Amino acid sequence: MAARRRPSAPARGHLLVEEPRDVPGFAPRRLRIYTPPGYDGSRAVPLLVLFDGQNVFDDAPSFAGGWHAHTAVEKLARSRPRPIVVGVDHGGADRVAELSPWGRHGADARGEAFLGWVAHALVPELRGRYRVVDGPAGVLVGGSSMGGLAATYAHFRHPETFGGAMALSSSFWIGGGRILEWLQGVSTPWTSQVYLDCGSGEGGGRMAGLTEAVGKALRERGYGADKLRVRIDRRGGHDERSWRRRLPNALRFFYRGA
Repeated sequence: MAARRRPSAPARGHLLVEEPRDVPGFAPRRLRIYTPPGYDGSRAVPLLVLFDGQNVFDDAPSFAGGWHAHTAVEKLARSRPRPIVVGVDHGGADRVAELSPWGRHGADARGEAFLGWVAHALVPELRGRYRVVDGPAGVLVGGSSMGGLAATYAHFRHPETFGGAMALSSSFWIGGGRILEWLQGVSTPWTSQVYLDCGSGEGGGRMAGLTEAVGKALRERGYGADKLRVRIDRRGGHDERSWRRRLPNALRFFYRGA
């Protein structure tokens, strides 16, 4: 009997953890930049910007374990484009304010300014450093919880920069669910893909209901299965473990290959 061939281990990329940098009006911020296997600048690749960078890769800097995004990217089939992934650390005690476009219980809402910095300062810098696919179709923005809300807002607020949003367990309840009203007043980006998911029991089911409502609003403006995926996870919780488990499915939705 012929010996079975063991599947080869996925090729490894490179993770660079930078020193904190100044961000005008906000606390200094660290970037965690992962370049996929084989990236050498000879061809353009997609860029994925994720909020709460402490949780994006390894377990050590995370409060409750990391997403292991680098591992998920490395497991993508070779026929699929593999993105550069940039985790933008959150600002600690200022996290909610800087990721929210609307105030909560009298707290400041500083999302407009912070997301403006990401769109108009950080992404252009990254395009200068790395060879990224041209146009908004080359850049996705994503996150979980407050980061999911911020990603959804950033995509529709800055469609010239972000061609899609990956929003996991999003805090769409902020501002009394104002995201639904706000979306009605903005145009559909000319290039747009949106991934939404949530655990069915998060927030007593309220979060899943809002996630489905956002999905419904997008379908009503013409989003089909190629542009929108909504996943309600019966086993999902509001935690890194659940987001780590769902991340590969989200990546496969966006990075489909030829």
